[in-house]
This record gives sequence, C-alpha cells and structure tokens, in this order.
Amino acid sequence: MSDYDTIVIGSGAGGLTTAVSLAQAGQKVLVCEQHEVPGGWTHSFTLEGYRFSPGVHYIGSLGQGEQLRSIYEGLGVSQDLSFCELNPDGFDHVIVGNERFDIPKGRDNFIHRLKDRFPREVNGIDRYFAIMDDLFADLRTLSRLQNPLQLAQARTFWRWGWRTGQAVLDYCFTDPLLKAILSAQSGDHGMPPSQVSAPMHLGITEHYLNGGYYPLGGAFAIPRAFVRALKRAGGEIRLSTPVQRILLENGRAVGVELAGGETLRARHIVSNADPEMTFGKLIGREQLPWQLRRKVNKVRYSGSALSLFFAVDMDLPAAGLDSGNVWFYRHADVDGLYQQGLGDRILHAERADALFLTVTTLKDPSKMHSGHHTLEAFTFVGYEPFWRWANQPNGQRGADYQGLKNQLADKMFATIEEIVPGIRDHVVFCDLGTPLTNQHYLAAHRGNLYGIAKSPFQMGPFSFAVKSAVPGLWLCGASTLSHGVSGATASGIAAARSILGCRTRDLLQQNGPTLSIYPSENVEQWPPELQAKIALRQQEIEAASA
Repeated sequence: MSDYDTIVIGSGAGGLTTAVSLAQAGQKVLVCEQHEVPGGWTHSFTLEGYRFSPGVHYIGSLGQGEQLRSIYEGLGVSQDLSFCELNPDGFDHVIVGNERFDIPKGRDNFIHRLKDRFPREVNGIDRYFAIMDDLFADLRTLSRLQNPLQLAQARTFWRWGWRTGQAVLDYCFTDPLLKAILSAQSGDHGMPPSQVSAPMHLGITEHYLNGGYYPLGGAFAIPRAFVRALKRAGGEIRLSTPVQRILLENGRAVGVELAGGETLRARHIVSNADPEMTFGKLIGREQLPWQLRRKVNKVRYSGSALSLFFAVDMDLPAAGLDSGNVWFYRHADVDGLYQQGLGDRILHAERADALFLTVTTLKDPSKMHSGHHTLEAFTFVGYEPFWRWANQPNGQRGADYQGLKNQLADKMFATIEEIVPGIRDHVVFCDLGTPLTNQHYLAAHRGNLYGIAKSPFQMGPFSFAVKSAVPGLWLCGASTLSHGVSGATASGIAAARSILGCRTRDLLQQNGPTLSIYPSENVEQWPPELQAKIALRQQEIEAASA
C-alpha cells in the first residue's frame, strides 16, 4: 500500500516541475519542503520590507519557441507567471579594469558588436560561434541517437565535448580582453574557464543569446505559479517538512521518514536535493551499491559565494545603472580571479576583485519599496573559512561570525563604490549571506550554488542520471542534466518523463496562455494596472528624495 504515487523531496525548480507534470498526468503527488517557503533557489525572502531573490537574477530561453517558454506554456503555469525583459542593448554589462562591454540581445547583434570592438579577431569570433553551433547540434543528435553511425558524425562533440571552456577560448582568440568578455558570464556556472566543461561554458553564452529576463514580482513568482498548478492538478505540498530519511526495502526506495517521525510510502521517490544530501544523509553511504558509493565519495561540488542584499535611497539611473547586470573584474585574467574565488582570497584582500551587481527594482520597477531601490551583489568564496561555525545554530554564531560578515560586506561595498561612486552614503539597509546561509536555508552541501562542479568529467554521462542506481529513486535538479532555472526545470521534465515512460510533448498538454513579457526599460508598454503601480512607486522615490 502506498500513500502516494510519488513523493518529491524539495521544491526547487526541478522538484516542482516533476510534481506538476506527474500530478497533471493523474498521479497522487506530495512535495516535502524543509523551508517555510517553496522554491529552493527560486524562493524570495523579505527583510525589513525589502524583497530579495538570492538565486534568480536573470533567465534565458524565453523567446518564442525556446525550451523554457515551451515548458511554462505547456504546463499551464504561464497563466500565473510574467517576466520583465532586461535592457536588450546590454542585459549584461562587463567591466574589465577600465574597459566596458555591453552584451546585447540577439546572436547577430552580439557578433557584430564583438567584431566592431575586436576587428583583428573577426575570424576567431566566427570560429567560436561556429564551434558553439556545431557542438549543440551534435548534442541534440546524440540525445536522440538511433543509429550508431551518428556517433562518428558528431565530430565537434568528440573534439570539444571533454575539453574546457578555456581551451576553446585559447583556440579561437589571442586578445586577453576578448577572452575576458567571453569569460565574464562564468559566474553563471561558478567555475574558472580552465576547469569548466566546454559545453557548459558555451552553453551559458548560448542560453542568453535571445536576451535576459526577470520574473515579474521577483523569483518567488516562479514557485508560486507552480504551486498553483500543482494544487489545480490535485497535488499537495507541505512546507516546513524536512525529510529525515529515504526508506529502503530490499534496496528499493519505498517511502520517506519525516523529521517528526511520520512515515509516508510511495511507488516513486524523487529527490531535488544534491547527491551528498540524497545519498550521504537521507539514505546513508552504507546502504549504497559500491559503484554509487564510490561516485558520491569522489564528486566535487561547485563553489559558494558571499551574497550582499541591500537597499538605497539613490537615483540609480542617474548614476548610470539600468536593468542590465554588471560583471566587474579588476583585470583580464578572469580565470585566475575565479580560481581565487574558490578559496579565501576575499578574506585577505582589501576589496573584491570580481563581483556581480544587479538592481532588482530596475529589472522590475514594480518592486520599489518606500522609494528605495533594492540591489544584490555577489562574490565567490570557498566554504572552508566558515566551517568552524557550521555546527552552530543559525542566528546564534556569535560576535566573531558577525564581525567577519561586517568586514566582508565592507570589502564588497568598497568594490561597488568603484562601479557606483557615492552609493554607500545612500545605503538604508543591508545584510550579508555566507555559504552557511545557503547550507541552512537550501540544504546545499558546503553552501554550493550549482550542485556538482561542472567539470568535463562530471557532465553528461558522468553526472547523476535522473533515474538513479537505487530502484524507485529518481533525481532532478542542478546535479543532473544542468543547473539554473532552465536546467533544473528541464531535469524535472526528464524525471517525470522517465517515471511515466512517455515523451516530453505528452507532458506539455495544458495549452497555457502566451507568456507575458514586459520591457524593463519601457514601462509605457506595460498593462495600465502595472503602470499605475509603478507610478505610485515613482512618487515614493520623489518623496524620499525631497
């Protein structure tokens, strides 16, 4: 007897996508979420009235016919979900030393801008994008392999599929600044280009070729839409419900034990947690097949970050900011900066040498609060500097921990001042998250941001398959197909497809409305009710400035 057809552990983008897909197919589904709000890395939180979204800063693949948009419309969540499109002339602003380059929407626009800036690298730019095109064409072919002869035809994959992003950059270019610009989005996979899989590095660029988008209302709009779809389909979600153990019988996953001792049985268990949480904690290494135990013991995880959340009473557009993100690098050795970001460099430096800055209230002008802009800034850091506080309860780590957080926030603000002079004098609120914050709220092993590290031999067949080696247990999320909102969502579709033994198109039958997208930089094109809300926020800004 089973209480449910499927129990999903974790309500991140992957877990909720799996749950909604299965519930819409007629299964009795339960999602168990340890946090008090759903969403995993797509959740939002509010501090002193200001709303922040720690894991969603922009999303790609939302153009007409693109994968993520097709999923949102196919699952029907598009009826409760809208997006703001970041500045199409520069959704990413790259600052390398004293140089700046704005990455525009559109493949041709991007290529032309690169060629105008680097006329001596024209052939290399063509080569780089040709490799990108051919590589992903090969990957699509291999994903639906029907004839073994197709293996030999995937020449670009065999040449570059197991190499690094830096290898492709070095093959195509000699100009250090150009390499830096095409490495700038490395923060979206969290690894030095010399260590990341080439398909992953190129995949980040490809993902955003049709622009960047931000959820209207903040990241929490995504899980809110999915939870509504889940409930419409008869599914359940329990918040503040940690799973303590995955129950095995004769080596098969048959249910879960909750933190309070309650046990629930299901025909299928899906874990949206990372492999260390799933296999190391919820099952236990001693119960794993030896091959899986060895893999779990050897896996490397992505790095972590310091997360600075703050609000200012400053006219940020007048200071030169817009809806586009800012990637700041002190010099062109971006690979070296990311290698430092895997350690403790920020603890010993005077300021951050690499930093990501975004203004959420310029991406979504309806998010203003009390006339203040909200911003989020991130710089990479390793877990080791914080491990001595790891076993102390959240919020009770003492003066030493808070003192270190204050010092690190000061260093990040010193760098932000280089981007926006004078901004620190206008800060009305700030708080800093560390790797321990990620570990506490998101159950992320060592505070990792992107699941397992996306190195060449931890990708594809070397990552964790959605159908695990434990019968009855499926996986989704950042350590399977890919990471980020799009990758995790695709993994949820793959997990549901595997459980049901169906095709992707069989899951996307809800015929939701066309996804609404509004331009961040032109609120005159927004619906009247949203324009009125934004006008009210503008009045608050003017009143606060008076």
